Amino acid sequence: MSIGSDSAAFWEKHYSGLDDQWGTKPNAVLADLVTTLAPTPGTALDLGCGHGGDAIWLATRGWNVTAVDISPTALQRVATGARAHGVTERVHPARHDLAHDLPEGRFDLVNASYFHTPLDIPREKVLRRAAAAVAPGGLLIIVEHASIAPWSWQAGEDVRFPHPDEVLASLELDDSWTPERCHAPRRTATGPEGQRATVTDNVLTVRRTS
Repeated sequence: MSIGSDSAAFWEKHYSGLDDQWGTKPNAVLADLVTTLAPTPGTALDLGCGHGGDAIWLATRGWNVTAVDISPTALQRVATGARAHGVTERVHPARHDLAHDLPEGRFDLVNASYFHTPLDIPREKVLRRAAAAVAPGGLLIIVEHASIAPWSWQAGEDVRFPHPDEVLASLELDDSWTPERCHAPRRTATGPEGQRATVTDNVLTVRRTS
């Protein structure tokens, strides 16, 4: 495990300053995708888990989840949330700097939801590593911002977001993969202080067939 000082300091400050209830509910896009495309639980890897909303939700549905973040505060809150929901045995917090490494092994589901950072990291390389961690028959789910919410650190900036097809191409997948979803839907989002806004997401789900 390699922990980069810049990322570690940034995300620890970020989570230490957030209400510990922010991000404890599952991402609605992920919940819909899992319910539709992966109804049978198995092993899951949740990248950039934050306060654990996705990881804990998956665990309550029977998944055995490795929940990864670089922030000790975030991981402590994941563990607390898992205890509160009675799923401690199915949620395994793990501290990693994703710019350098991921947990070892293969997983039936790898989730990279809103894996964004203002810091300079090799994001495409990280996502390719995430794809490599998917077991045969498993799913890689990538949900990412395709617009800027008013509460984003990028608010007011002129940012170009890639199209889902571009994200798919950047993964450099071979013919053992089948796209299940590749689109950019709009939804109503809620910010950390209760703000509401209409945003666009890139949603990409690919299945490793062999």
